[in-house]
Amino acid sequence: MARHRPSPRLPGIATGLRAAWRDGYGLGDLRRDVLAGLTIGTVAVPLSMALAIATGVPPQHGLYTAIVAGAIIALTGGSRFNVSGPTAAFVVILFPIVQQHGLGGLLIATMMAGVILVALGLTGLGRLIQYVPYPVVLGFTAGIAVVIAVLQLPDFLGLEVGQLGEHFVENLSRIVASLPSLSPLELGIGAFTLGVMLLWPRLHVPLPAPLIGLVVGAVLAYAVNHGIGDASTGNLVETIASRFTWEAQGETGSGIPPIAPSFAAPWRLPGADGEPLVVDFALLRALLGPAFAIAMLGAIESLLCAVVSDGLTRTRHDPNAELIGQGLGNIVAPLFGGITATAAIARTATNIRSGARSPIAAVVHALVVLLAVVALAGLLGLVPMAALAALLFIVAWNMSEARHVLHTLRSAPAGDVAILVTCFTLTVLFDMVLAVAVGMGLAAALFIRRMALLTQTRQIDAGTHASIDELPGEVALYDIDGPLFFGAAEKALTSLHLVDPKVRIVILDMHDVPSMDGTAIVALQALTDEMHRQGVALVLVGLPTHILVTLRRAGIRRRAGRLTWCRELAQARKIALRWLAQVT
Repeated sequence: MARHRPSPRLPGIATGLRAAWRDGYGLGDLRRDVLAGLTIGTVAVPLSMALAIATGVPPQHGLYTAIVAGAIIALTGGSRFNVSGPTAAFVVILFPIVQQHGLGGLLIATMMAGVILVALGLTGLGRLIQYVPYPVVLGFTAGIAVVIAVLQLPDFLGLEVGQLGEHFVENLSRIVASLPSLSPLELGIGAFTLGVMLLWPRLHVPLPAPLIGLVVGAVLAYAVNHGIGDASTGNLVETIASRFTWEAQGETGSGIPPIAPSFAAPWRLPGADGEPLVVDFALLRALLGPAFAIAMLGAIESLLCAVVSDGLTRTRHDPNAELIGQGLGNIVAPLFGGITATAAIARTATNIRSGARSPIAAVVHALVVLLAVVALAGLLGLVPMAALAALLFIVAWNMSEARHVLHTLRSAPAGDVAILVTCFTLTVLFDMVLAVAVGMGLAAALFIRRMALLTQTRQIDAGTHASIDELPGEVALYDIDGPLFFGAAEKALTSLHLVDPKVRIVILDMHDVPSMDGTAIVALQALTDEMHRQGVALVLVGLPTHILVTLRRAGIRRRAGRLTWCRELAQARKIALRWLAQVT
């Protein structure tokens, strides 16, 4: 009777919300979620604006991201506590896309990344992200932090630097060349805002430091612009309202439109040249690489954030469902003007510390941002650009994890230090995609080298072996310990070249060989042929069944007096003695 095989279990959706519901959800939990959502919403408003501007797009697109993607990912993802929206990690990827393809290209790339994320979740690849080595993550995040900080210098110092480009060295040289245009007023407001945000947490007042810092900065900028400036000189301190203008639903204005996000097809938005995008195969091919980079970074950051939240709350997330939720959020948000979104560790940690119980807190956070857009757009336009730059300095510093970087440089093995430094340098000087690719390649090479060093072949004195009696001089016993793969097979098997010409049979104890790859099988076949030419037979002992099946499929089969295999050393000894008797 045929055994029934259960069909594979498909990844779920909204598992975070369902898990919170299964554990019991009452009015008390709802109250805590609402309070947590209010807290993280007030934090998300200035961060979303600042990160959108750092990406090269108007600030409302960051707010739309927190509203649309923040709610969708919370309701459909696999974590109870993740809070999603625009994050600093994406700046180095998204800024070049905006420079090359404009806002429309960025939104299309985000949708493509969303499709990739959904595919990763549906195919169950969510758990593979945990294999990204820590030095790679630490290296590129520290590099991203440096790039973000440098990009904020023009606004913080009030420099007249013009439009920055895609390359770090070029941008840095332009910033240095424009230092004579430094504005003391901009620098003063930025420095004062930075000081307020750094010192405010020491007062232990339950209001977020970014909110207080930007309010103080806005008040100072308003006083300077209306107390010193006049109609002829214009604003002495640049604000969101003085830099950005908008046009929507037949209306125009400056700053942020007081309008809820509405449907707008990304492919109808302008490209980098201000003309409508031409969506064709060439554009999609050009955006495929950036979209893949967005998806990979989004998956890494979201799942790392979920792991952190699990550690803080003793819960477990569903990685595949989280990727599906992140994908859905990044597919839908661009249709309403939202840019790339992923889970943010800082906002998630704030969410947990504020007492959140379920994804409802993240939904409330999205509603708070929506309320700020509709009701407070005019006030948000008063925020000075220098104050937003100060906020991003703090974000960059927290993201750099400088203490962890220094600790790793001091204590980690030399190979891991080299990977960290390489990823950091490539991220700063070139881009994160190259940095991660090279970092993963170096980490894989380092892993292969370490595993190859673990695989050893040594000759055993049969007289001292507990499982076998003494062998005649014509029989040699070797022990192979460790996996045989392309990095170790050649070293392990070539060491079997015989020194003693009297040996006619070699017994290989392979009880401690858990796996063999194709390279090892080819090397074993070559060893067998070489020994046959020398008149030496080979007995393999203790190989698992799955390896034996692989050997048979590769055409390596038993041949009397030449090659065989068995389970125990005692049996191998009998075979060797019988073959010796037949030869003599």
